[in-house]
Amino acid sequence: MGIGDKIQNKAQEASGKAKETIGDATNNEQLQAEGVKDQAAAKAKQAGEHVKDAAKDVKDDLS
Repeated sequence: MGIGDKIQNKAQEASGKAKETIGDATNNEQLQAEGVKDQAAAKAKQAGEHVKDAAKDVKDDLS
């Protein structure tokens, strides 16, 4: 995973957390749900990148 991808995913996760918190504080269920969705998307991207990194490591070990 490139450093740019890591930063982008963490930013999306932080933005989602902020939306969720603001949605909770203002009783805005739509904003809260959007925040949860953004966090889940960021975590899914991070998991996918971790799998790619692990596969690359295995490939490098076999070489």
